[in-house]
Amino acid sequence: MNIYVGNMPFTMSEAQLSDAFSAHGAVSSARLVTDRDSGRPKGFGFVEMADTAEAGSAIEALNGTEYDGRKLVVNEARPREERTGSSMHGGRRSGGNRW
Repeated sequence: MNIYVGNMPFTMSEAQLSDAFSAHGAVSSARLVTDRDSGRPKGFGFVEMADTAEAGSAIEALNGTEYDGRKLVVNEARPREERTGSSMHGGRRSGGNRW
């Protein structure tokens, strides 16, 4: 099961995220989402747990708990929605002069 973890402190590491969940079962992976340009954490991440019962237990136990002054938001991750309406028109700029 893929688990979303939000409102994380920016100082939290992937190892700390994994440790928090491993108290409730086996963690397959833990990753922080980082900003593409700066490389800094965005304050949310994902944890993968193979056993759905353990994942459910972790979600129930950790959602709303405080970590380093911030209340974590923990729930089952939803599939990523397709983005539409890009202003780049397929990656090419529209209009303007080419030099």
